[in-house]
Amino acid sequence: KTIEFTGAFHATVVKKVHLENPSIKTLMYNAALVGREADDFSLPEGNTVIIPPKGQVSVNVEFTSRFLHPAEAMLLLVSKTVGGIGGATLAFALKSKITRVEPAGVLKCKSPCYEL
Repeated sequence: KTIEFTGAFHATVVKKVHLENPSIKTLMYNAALVGREADDFSLPEGNTVIIPPKGQVSVNVEFTSRFLHPAEAMLLLVSKTVGGIGGATLAFALKSKITRVEPAGVLKCKSPCYEL
């Protein structure tokens, strides 16, 4: 699955990844962001994801653009064994799309072009 982060240049975009646990055992995952531009993405709630039995949880993923070109990374959720039960490893492609550039500010300058 691909998650697209669309927004303005230098803006922070947050997406939620919804995870469900159909089993009767608690699932625990280690989350990791990997790839060339993984530093542009973050997991504000930490790298450990715990999904209760028959429950669901949302994982927030943040993206802050530093460059105009699209950024790409992978979100990997690797299962930790809890009581002998482990879930499947999950992978999500993360891609950015810059839709607009807003000025950070306007600076007016006045100076002579030359002197005689």
